[in-house]
Amino acid sequence: MFLTQARRRYLRPPLPLFPVSQFSGFLRSFSSVPIKPVAYPPKPKESQDTEVNQPSPGIENQPPRRKMEPIESADSSPPETVSASPDADPLAWTRRDARFVKDVPTITPVAYPSRVAPLPEDRVETPKYAEGDAEHGDLRNEARKIRSDAGVRSYLGLMEEEIIPFPTLIKIDKRPTEVPMDLTTAIRKVKANAKRSFLETVEAHVNLGVDPRRSDQMVRGALTLPHGTGKTVRVAVFAEGVAADEAKAAGADVVGGDELIEQIKAGGGKVNFDKCIATPMFMPRLSKIGKILGPRGLMPNPKLGSVTNEVSGAVKAAKCGRIDFKMDKTAIVHAGLGKVTFTVENLHENVGAFVNALLAAKPVGLKKTSKYAGYLKNFTLCSTMGPGFSVTIQSLSTAADLYTKAHAS
Repeated sequence: MFLTQARRRYLRPPLPLFPVSQFSGFLRSFSSVPIKPVAYPPKPKESQDTEVNQPSPGIENQPPRRKMEPIESADSSPPETVSASPDADPLAWTRRDARFVKDVPTITPVAYPSRVAPLPEDRVETPKYAEGDAEHGDLRNEARKIRSDAGVRSYLGLMEEEIIPFPTLIKIDKRPTEVPMDLTTAIRKVKANAKRSFLETVEAHVNLGVDPRRSDQMVRGALTLPHGTGKTVRVAVFAEGVAADEAKAAGADVVGGDELIEQIKAGGGKVNFDKCIATPMFMPRLSKIGKILGPRGLMPNPKLGSVTNEVSGAVKAAKCGRIDFKMDKTAIVHAGLGKVTFTVENLHENVGAFVNALLAAKPVGLKKTSKYAGYLKNFTLCSTMGPGFSVTIQSLSTAADLYTKAHAS
C-alpha cells in the first residue's frame, strides 16, 4: 500500500516533549564553557632568488620545482631549449610530470616530420639484363612504368571513366495498316504472294462482333463450296445393312459398324479419315470413342448434317467440298475456301458461299440495325504462309448476293 506525504506525516511517532526549564538548563551548560582562540603561524613566503625551492616539511621524495620563466609574447623570439648537462639533477622535471603540476617551465614543442608511404613512381629500380637484351629491357621498363602509372591513377581516382551513352528508346517500325480492298483485288494479291514449294490453301479469317462467353451467341455451321476445297477427302460412315450399301455406292472410303468402333478404340486414337457420317442408331454407340473423335472435330453432329439417314447425299456432299466452321474462344472463324491454283472467279464464288453461310448462322439475340453492321467486324484473306489482306464489307455483300441469285434460280 502506498502512502501519500500527508498520511506519512500523521503516522509518524510523536516527538518527546521537554519542559522549558530543562531546555534552558541545557543551553546554560553550553554558555558556561570558555572559548579559547587558536592562532596559526603565518605561511612563509617562497624565495624569488633561489632557482629550486626547498621541499616542504613532512613531504618526502617530492621532485624539486624550477623557477617559472616569464611567458613571452607572440612577436618575440621563441625561448631557448634547455640542454641537458652531465651535472643535471636526476630529479629534473619530465614531460609526464609536467602534465600534473601547475607551475612548470615552458617546454618547447618538438615537431617530427610526417611519414609518407613511398609511391611506386618514387622507387628507383635498376633492372639487370643480359648482354644484347637492351631493346627488350627498354620495353619492359616502359611496360612497368605504364602499369605503375595506371595503379597510381586508379588509387587516386584519376582514372578516366568509360563514357557510356545514355539509353534511348528505339521506335519500332510498325507495318502500316492497310486499307481494306475489294474482294477481287484481295484474291489476286493472295495468289501473287503464294510462293511456297507446296500447294497453299486460300484461308478466310473472320472477326465477329459476338460474345463467345454467351451460349446463345455461338456461331457454327456447314456448307458445300461450289467448286470444292481442292483436296481429296476421306469419308467414314458408321452404318449397317442398306445404309452401309448406299454409303459404299456413293463413294465412302471407310464403312463399318461395331467392328469399326472397336478398331478405332484399339488403335490408340489413330484415324485414317477426314469426315465422319453416322446414322441416328449409331450415335449412342459412338460414345465409346467420343474422346478420340471429339478433339479432332470428327464427331458427327445433327446440326452439321453429319447425322442422317440419307447417307448417300451426305457422302457426295462431303466428297464435293463440304466444310464445317465454328467460332473459337476469341470470336474468330477460320475456314479454307480453296487452293491458290483456283481461278479468281471460282475463289470469288466460294467466298460468296461462305459469307452467305455466316449470315445464315447469325445469332438471333444479336440486335443490330443491319445484317453486317456489328456482326462482321473484319474479314481477311490469305494463303497458308502468305500475308493477309483485308476485304471491304461492301464487296463481301455483293459476292453473297450474287451467290444467292445464282443458286436461287
